[in-house]
Amino acid sequence: MNWDDLRFLAVIGREGTLAAASRRLAVDQTTVARRLRALEADLGAPLFQRHDGVWQATEIGMEVLVRAGRIEEEVDGLTRAVASGSRRVQGLVRITAVSAIVVDYLVPRLPALYARHPELSIDLIESNDNLNVARREADIAIRLARPATGDFLIRKLAESAFAIYGANPVPQSPVPDWVAYNEELDHTPEMRWLALHRGAGSIRLRCNSLRGLGRAIADGLGRGLLPCFIGDHSPGLVRLAWPEPPLVRDLWLLVHRDARRQARVAAVMDWLVETFAADAGLFRGVQAVSSAD
Repeated sequence: MNWDDLRFLAVIGREGTLAAASRRLAVDQTTVARRLRALEADLGAPLFQRHDGVWQATEIGMEVLVRAGRIEEEVDGLTRAVASGSRRVQGLVRITAVSAIVVDYLVPRLPALYARHPELSIDLIESNDNLNVARREADIAIRLARPATGDFLIRKLAESAFAIYGANPVPQSPVPDWVAYNEELDHTPEMRWLALHRGAGSIRLRCNSLRGLGRAIADGLGRGLLPCFIGDHSPGLVRLAWPEPPLVRDLWLLVHRDARRQARVAAVMDWLVETFAADAGLFRGVQAVSSAD
């Protein structure tokens, strides 16, 4: 058996299609299909069945996937253990976070990190998905929800306050309706709050991007609930008065315990903690309300 074929199998199982697996592995679909067929031939059993365009594991395929996942994490752990032997801060560190954190917060502050560690390279991954730091899809994750399981070092980075925003300047006849996340995000605290407090206003626009919602509010499509570190510093937005503070969410930093021992990951982690701490007021939204609703 070619052990590397198990890596291809694990990615197919997570992604669900050969096209998605090929993008994740940075190879063409033909290579992914060939490696899958080779593994099935070595094991003498079909591992996947295609149904409505999605590759679903067979019963034996599910068992192989579980074991392949364990092997994958062990190999990645071995890689991290070897890398942790070097104390030199150099090389690539992958950070994943939602788009607003990546674009509006991290990117403008990266020059300070590069000045401190000139041999570092940073790969910023904009994603709402929980990329698995155990499988090295990312070295560091910044999340709005603390994970309940996983072999992570978890540290609270900041308290992110939210507020209601409207267009600036305020229209003569402010739109009483709302802009909000897509329905697949109805489980989030922001959407649960809106379901309780939106009153008679309807949701005129749905979008899964914070930056998209901010633009829609600025263009007068409706009011919206945004993190203060975004809304307070967007020229086209103004914070609206509200009877009670909408909500506060914690921002969490996640890193695998083995990765923390790598000098480059530890250096970036320490910089993130320092940077978020210095900007605590920015995330808490410490400023006066600019306008009445």
